[in-house]
Amino acid sequence: MSVPELSQSNNSRLQDADSTEVVRDLPPSAKLVAKVLEYNETMSQSDLADETLLPPRTVRYALNRLEEEDLVDSRFSFSDARKRLYSLDVE
Repeated sequence: MSVPELSQSNNSRLQDADSTEVVRDLPPSAKLVAKVLEYNETMSQSDLADETLLPPRTVRYALNRLEEEDLVDSRFSFSDARKRLYSLDVE
């Protein structure tokens, strides 16, 4: 999926004015992680790395940037407490 296709989603949660401004200033890796979370609801860091084809370290950096902007919500996995699950927190 190309960048123009990603940005043309009509019923996207990232389309409100405040979120768009915040996301626009983030690095490309954070934008990609946010878009993947938008379509997949909740994912672990390793799932995000697999889905985005980004290295785990880059995914961690992207998630940290998204958390700094309060765009991502994280919680511990009930099935494996060593893992955290991430979801997009934009409404």
